[in-house]
Amino acid sequence: MNEPIVLNAYRPYPGCYDELVDDGCQARSQATAVARFIAHNGADELVRRQAQLDSTIAAMGISFTVYSDSQNIDRAWPLDVVPRVISATDWEKTSNGLKQRLQALNMFINDLYNDQKVIKDKIIPGELVLKSKNFLAPCQGIKPAHGVWAHICGTDLVRDELGRFLVLEDNLRVPSGVSYMLENRTVMKRVFPELFAESTIGPVDNYPSRLWEMLASLSPRQDLTPVVVVLTPGIYNSAYFEHSFLAQQMGCQLVENVDLYVDNDIVYMRTLQGPQRVDVIYRRVDDVFIDPEVFRKDSTLGIPGVIRAWRAGNVAIANAPGSGVADDKAVYAFVPDIIRYYLSEESLIENVPTYLCMDEKQREYVLANLDKLVVKPANESGGYGILIGPRANDEERAQFATAIRENPRNFIAQPTLNLSTAPTLCDEILEPRHLDLRPFILQGESVYCTTGGLSRVALRRGSLVVNSSQGGGSKDTWIVAGEG
Repeated sequence: MNEPIVLNAYRPYPGCYDELVDDGCQARSQATAVARFIAHNGADELVRRQAQLDSTIAAMGISFTVYSDSQNIDRAWPLDVVPRVISATDWEKTSNGLKQRLQALNMFINDLYNDQKVIKDKIIPGELVLKSKNFLAPCQGIKPAHGVWAHICGTDLVRDELGRFLVLEDNLRVPSGVSYMLENRTVMKRVFPELFAESTIGPVDNYPSRLWEMLASLSPRQDLTPVVVVLTPGIYNSAYFEHSFLAQQMGCQLVENVDLYVDNDIVYMRTLQGPQRVDVIYRRVDDVFIDPEVFRKDSTLGIPGVIRAWRAGNVAIANAPGSGVADDKAVYAFVPDIIRYYLSEESLIENVPTYLCMDEKQREYVLANLDKLVVKPANESGGYGILIGPRANDEERAQFATAIRENPRNFIAQPTLNLSTAPTLCDEILEPRHLDLRPFILQGESVYCTTGGLSRVALRRGSLVVNSSQGGGSKDTWIVAGEG
């Protein structure tokens, strides 16, 4: 029997679940190969591999855009050299829970835009969803293929101090990040060929083919090979790298709105050979910009008439406009009830405990405990507009208290979690850093979940903010045979 591997030079944060080692700094069983590499080679070799990794990213042109007040800055994608390792046993349970969640959420969205039984049966307050800015009245009465609205979901997971995966939030509009999950794996294979030879690591490279299959299953012309396009706002969008990457990987056309037009409720693409009918639009344009006839009249990104074509059943749109009604953070609190209502099952993955500020009693609790809670606006993303109570000052907490009282519907609060950590190379030494995980779930004719996902890591010591736009980085996520 092999001796256990102990990393004495690495010290995880007390009270946090560490992804690589236990409280005694002994490697977890699924992470043995990674721990052995670190123990045998030390930080100097990790520094060398990190430099190789950074050079590979630069050579491949993997980048993201940071917006500022004065300019948009393209930066090399930040990938940490130490992978995050999760056991296959843990992942199987988690994957099943993510599929369950998306199925129930799609039933919920379809119900909201049609019969609204969930409101009539008082499972969720009508004013919570019908007055949400993400509930799009023009979508009422539409029944998309397979009853599915949110075809691509990026669900954000965290691990608590016991190592349990919890759902932090659902992203059902235009979730991004999957291209970085795929490119992280490509780069890591080049940098650590020996670790991939030694370990059985679940693959992620089938995602583009699974995405294509899902999109094709939505086509209104099932007797023909569908014409699928990826609709991008253009090169200045922060996720443009991903838009072009996925189009290239699927063999689809990457288009902007000027490349498409609607005639007789059918969408066509302008090509050198003449008009070509489009069957499926994988849109990376926000809902209210997609059709100036229906939503924002001033949109320069939309296709006039595309909602008419969608309503007529002549084109599929993924994700369907209106899907965002279910990724409102206030709706999130009701997801366990939604799963129970539509599937007659209990949630396989728990939510983080959540307080709704629109409820008077819960609001008073939040206002009395702002120094202990994380407060989030219901419809923001990217880590913006958040109050981390224990790390805020009195003035910041007072400002949030005022905002909550003025618009309680717009805020939820959650306890400050001890997010799990993983060893991260910082200033040429290994230190623990907090992280989350965004797997990607697809639903069309069937449901699929990626093997792992995009692990995002807070590169600042003690920080809980993992978003790349705010100084976070990423890790390759390895699903390895064994139990956690």
